[in-house]
Amino acid sequence: MKDISQIMRQAQAMQAKIAEAQKKLEAMEVEGAAGGGLVKVRLSGKTALLSVRIDPSLLKADEGDILEDLIKAAHDDARRKLEDAQNEEMKGVSGGLGLLPGFKMPF
Repeated sequence: MKDISQIMRQAQAMQAKIAEAQKKLEAMEVEGAAGGGLVKVRLSGKTALLSVRIDPSLLKADEGDILEDLIKAAHDDARRKLEDAQNEEMKGVSGGLGLLPGFKMPF
């Protein structure tokens, strides 16, 4: 059985790694695109919408429905990329924990 002080040191080290990873995740930015890059969306690590870029060719009165769909698709693309990047970042932190697949850290 492990010494309780050793377990506490490991827990403190894990807590520090998680705090560092959380800072990196919060500073992260990703871009999603749709329509061959005609619509681009940037999200922060906290999933805040930072920017939306729309190609001027889509700004026509009869293109409204298409534009709405492309914005949604670009947002979904950015969200997926952010989740993938966050999961990859957390692999290093949770490597020794044996967490279940799909388990999300509390950020």
